[in-house]
Amino acid sequence: MLREKGVTGMKFTIVGKNIDITEGLRSAVEDKIGKLERYFTPDTEVHVTLSVEKERQKIEVTIPVKGSIIRSEQASNDMYVSIDLVEEIIERQLKKYKNKLIDSKHGASNFKQEFLEKEFSDDEEIKIVRSKRFDIKPMYPEDACIQMELLGHGFYVFCNAETDQVNVVYKRKGNTYGLIEPEI
Repeated sequence: MLREKGVTGMKFTIVGKNIDITEGLRSAVEDKIGKLERYFTPDTEVHVTLSVEKERQKIEVTIPVKGSIIRSEQASNDMYVSIDLVEEIIERQLKKYKNKLIDSKHGASNFKQEFLEKEFSDDEEIKIVRSKRFDIKPMYPEDACIQMELLGHGFYVFCNAETDQVNVVYKRKGNTYGLIEPEI
């Protein structure tokens, strides 16, 4: 299906990191991600970041909707493959979480009526199958990282001894760590 530039109704913001956004890449992004327009109202904003890191060609797509954010990133050794993958993932997310996205908390103002009325067979409820309770001891973020490693987890919840706030440390790619702390 041919689309004239900007006819999709979706508003694309495409930026590149370590890559020039060629007309071919821009067109591929707008054509592929533009297929999602059947779910969204006109003028929905789509933020796309294309980046190259070593051999990895990565695309990150963020679509802000009222009360929520739809986001996916995919990487491969070919940018066009990454673009195809990210569109499939977002479409799957939309179908799977349709009911959660349009509940009263989020509102349905960004979605087309046809999408809201359509039934999808792979709609699944989110089920919490296990709960844990544990004491949160005050500790420093570095100590929390060590505890996380000892437990073999990807994240660790703790009370920050410096701020007396609940924080989370998490493992990032490349054996680095991140810290999540609440804004006061």
